[in-house]
Amino acid sequence: MTTEIENWVSEIASLTKPDNIRWIDGSEQDELNALLVERGTFTPLNPEKRPNSFLARTNPADVARVEERTFICSEREQDAGPTNNWFEPKAMREKLQGLFDGSMRGRTMYVIPFSMGPIGSDQARYGIEVTDSAYVVSSMMIMTRVSSKVLDEIAAGAEWVPAVHSVGAPLAEGEQDVAWPCNPDVHVVQFPETKEIWSFGSGYGGNSLLGKKAMSLRIGSTMARDEGWLAEHMLLIRITNPEGKQFNVAAAFPSACGKTNLAMLKPSLPGYKVETIGDDITWIAKSSSGKLKAINPEYGLFGVAPGTGPDTNQHALDSMKENAVFTNVALTDDGDVWWEGLSEPPAHLTDWKGNDWTPESGELAAHPNSRFCVPMEQAPTVAPDWDRAEGFELDAILFGGRRATNVPLVTESRDWNHGVFMGATIASEQTAAAEGPVGQLRRDPFAMLPFCGYNMADYWNHWLNIGNQVSNPPKIFQVNWFRKDENGKIMWPGFSENTRVVDWIIGRLENKNKGQATPIGRIPANGELNIEGLGLDDETMQKIMDVDSDSWMAETEMIEAFFDGFGLALPPEMTRQLHWLRSQLELQREAELVKS
Repeated sequence: MTTEIENWVSEIASLTKPDNIRWIDGSEQDELNALLVERGTFTPLNPEKRPNSFLARTNPADVARVEERTFICSEREQDAGPTNNWFEPKAMREKLQGLFDGSMRGRTMYVIPFSMGPIGSDQARYGIEVTDSAYVVSSMMIMTRVSSKVLDEIAAGAEWVPAVHSVGAPLAEGEQDVAWPCNPDVHVVQFPETKEIWSFGSGYGGNSLLGKKAMSLRIGSTMARDEGWLAEHMLLIRITNPEGKQFNVAAAFPSACGKTNLAMLKPSLPGYKVETIGDDITWIAKSSSGKLKAINPEYGLFGVAPGTGPDTNQHALDSMKENAVFTNVALTDDGDVWWEGLSEPPAHLTDWKGNDWTPESGELAAHPNSRFCVPMEQAPTVAPDWDRAEGFELDAILFGGRRATNVPLVTESRDWNHGVFMGATIASEQTAAAEGPVGQLRRDPFAMLPFCGYNMADYWNHWLNIGNQVSNPPKIFQVNWFRKDENGKIMWPGFSENTRVVDWIIGRLENKNKGQATPIGRIPANGELNIEGLGLDDETMQKIMDVDSDSWMAETEMIEAFFDGFGLALPPEMTRQLHWLRSQLELQREAELVKS
């Protein structure tokens, strides 16, 4: 324990005025879960069906990340950039003082020392979260490495991130608490220069589990910029091909776009094996061999439940057989959980709001952003050495999104800089995991739009620099499982069959597949992608792979408009890549005219 930490905790306690202070060392999980059951926050599930597992129902107003109430309070507005909500730091500190003054009255303030990454690893970073929510403590003990050893690392000189959280619902003496306390005046605030996090009002997910998006990505990305590494919204997997060769792959997908499915891929091709290292966040640093190495800084899985079923992700289902916390899913009459996409709907359920539900109710039984939270080690696909301190050297990086048109099934970048351009221009159809109209197309560079803690244009420049500082960077690909035909039907079968795309990518890594050059990058040549047994004809495959020059010209107009929003901060290389793309599309147009 250091005097610095003790003084900080005392300072926060003086402001928030809790009744008690409790230091957490990671051994309190069962005790806190019992407390949450007593308070009505947790409903125990049937122990015969799902041992040591619980259901939490939030206030219906507190169900997801609140991006419009998430702020980057850098000293200069330009350092936050156009994609972040900026707030002047001094004014925000004054506002937070008012919000947090007495916010924990009547409650216990928990002090959680946690590590993102294996404790002692050169890639690990440490934080201390104070919170008045036992739900947050229980979840943090699943999602991070909570341990008094973190205090030892800090005492030995390691830097740490201070993170303050309150549900903003003080209790007067004798006042009865509610099962899910929260406050509508939500603020999720990051101070990049001082590496501080303050979160008020919400008790849910990334708003309150401050080791996750707030530290691992928003503050993490600024630490990575300053220290020469990358903090990314990426899964991390190890793939073994039929010859026994292993490849480490990171992949960035916006939430609810198939990320967890790929992280726990059940291969459809014989001889392939996929091992999960991480499903959501990856930290990437330069290795001594001239490559990039990666770790998963998290300790658990916090996945979207709806759409997760036997046909889409049996491995995810197997990971939550026990020791699981479910939030905002439905409850079956025999004490188990259910959500849309799990199975045929039962005749009766208790929905995520606690109301009776039948298939005729006309409403969803589970919230679209309902979640499961389980220890990483319970994933049946987890790599035995998934949390090794030295990390994993990367062979490939994938970018993906949900695109009904334009983007082929798989495309390889020409080189690192072109790959950064690919990542910078990723667009995806909106899902329920983020705010905004579902289905609407939005640019989500590197799947980091809500998570980059500084100017996105500077972030792209940092990526360009990192790749040019290593002698053997990973190859970069773009994938799209969601392309639709003229009737609105997704053409590629997806899920386990995505192994076939992985197979082609590994063929490119080994220079066994030549591919076919297009204006947007290299796609599989005819016959290179193994589609045996899928029943896909040549016409469908052509639609899945089509690079239409007119459609892509229109796309370049949207890309240019997006880039214009960054003004002078835009790296010149991004403009050069855009001009090169247009020139190649013009050449394709001319060739098509000659051919016709």
